[in-house]
Amino acid sequence: MADSIIKQYYDALGKGKLLGKKCKKCGAVTFPPTTACKKCGSNEQEWIELSGKGKLLYLSHGMAPPPNPRFAEIAPYAYGHIKLEEGVFVQAIINGVSIDPDTLKSYYERGPVDVVPDIMEVKGLNVLAFKVM
Repeated sequence: MADSIIKQYYDALGKGKLLGKKCKKCGAVTFPPTTACKKCGSNEQEWIELSGKGKLLYLSHGMAPPPNPRFAEIAPYAYGHIKLEEGVFVQAIINGVSIDPDTLKSYYERGPVDVVPDIMEVKGLNVLAFKVM
């Protein structure tokens, strides 16, 4: 039996790779990978490795406890909305960024900034994160 899409995705993260799916019918890229194309619904897709390079469009932080207790040890942390080179959008933790109001405001004023993957492991789970270039 083949590994599930989820297992393949997280295993690839552990190797520093971002995997998505590209539709063989319409060419749309789906990330994170799913069983059907996000644009046309086709299940005729192929695995692709994404560059991981992107633009941080928005930066924020959570004031409440993390949504999963697994993340309590790294809280508080910044998270952002990123557009990858391949055109897909993803929300992820942004490592190495202070969450004080002045820093958050400075990112807002700067506009989009370059980011690259900075995958981390949190209690045995590979987690997609990025860092500012």
